[in-house]
Amino acid sequence: MTKAKGKPRPLGRGAVSPDGWFRTGDVGYIAEDGGLVVLDRVKDVIKSGGEWIPSSILEAAISELPWVSIVAVIGVKNEKWGERPIAVIKPSRPISPQEAKQEVIGHLMELVRQGKISKFWVPDDVVIVNDMPLTGTGKVDKKVLRSTITGS
Repeated sequence: MTKAKGKPRPLGRGAVSPDGWFRTGDVGYIAEDGGLVVLDRVKDVIKSGGEWIPSSILEAAISELPWVSIVAVIGVKNEKWGERPIAVIKPSRPISPQEAKQEVIGHLMELVRQGKISKFWVPDDVVIVNDMPLTGTGKVDKKVLRSTITGS
């Protein structure tokens, strides 16, 4: 049972796994120190060539660039790999799409050289937008963004 506006309500079907785990929709792992590390939401993980790419890690890395105001990394369909990541960025200052892509890819490739991310995680493209769709809570609305970017 959970509470909604003070009234108990039953959990939805499949909310608890057969071995008693509550399904939150998060993807993560148990760290060596026993702590839980949440990487992403299941719906936001990019599935590429049988591997999972956590969009949140790429978003955090790209956010390190000083001209990035808001970034979202989404998966787009790819015939060979299933999905491939692209970075969608609302810049804080004017920047050309070519310069943006060069800076983002360069920054991420440095993280690859440092062993912090895998090379196949690096987005295939960088898209610059004037507006980023947001939810009522101020988070990027990835469902709307995917639809806008991919047309599906």
